Amino acid sequence: MFKKHILLLIPLFLFLNFNASAQVDEDQTGAWYMYFWNTSFGDSQWGLQGDIQYRNWDLGGDLEQLLIRGGLTYSPMNADVKFTLGYGNITSGEFGDGNETSGESRIYQEALLPHKLSSRFYLTHRFRYEQRWVENQDFRTRYRYNIFLNVPLNQANLNKDAVYLALYNEIFINGEREIGDGRSVELFDRNRFYSALGYVIKDNLKVQAGYMIQTTDALSKGQVQLSLHHSF
Repeated sequence: MFKKHILLLIPLFLFLNFNASAQVDEDQTGAWYMYFWNTSFGDSQWGLQGDIQYRNWDLGGDLEQLLIRGGLTYSPMNADVKFTLGYGNITSGEFGDGNETSGESRIYQEALLPHKLSSRFYLTHRFRYEQRWVENQDFRTRYRYNIFLNVPLNQANLNKDAVYLALYNEIFINGEREIGDGRSVELFDRNRFYSALGYVIKDNLKVQAGYMIQTTDALSKGQVQLSLHHSF
């Protein structure tokens, strides 16, 4: 049974490779340090969620992005879906020795749909639509789809003390192609493929350590990722 599910899921995690040509050093491993949180308002269907991400071109110190994001969530009764309306603020740094930064404000709408396959495969689909105000660019939009898979290894669930395999693949598609001053972007924005090991410290707190490959039409670069996931 497990082999059958694995064979069905393999195509979902395949992604295209693109030729790379940019000033960014693709051979230099980057690092993202992240904290994800969510909470609910008592027993209501409403809540909050957000994340803080410190992204580096290298293992630390060369800022790629500082991302701070938060949103209001709503989970309809008797439906396995969570909706989010949120806002993000992003500061992006240039690669290498330069200290120049640029800013972005972003509003997003999201639908999160969890789905369990057999007793050990925890699958989640995430659909996200973004409205972006990027410094020195015209207004932009972007569509994102992410498929997550968590598989506990030492027990049949993701409760306390579980060690689990975490995978995801996310594709980004640009809405507007023209971004101002005669500049344009490709329809395909980027793809991210991630694999990690996770550990459930307690039922509302888990940690993951993994590796992500981010691919654009210009480059493909690896990133170490350390993340803490907290529900309260």
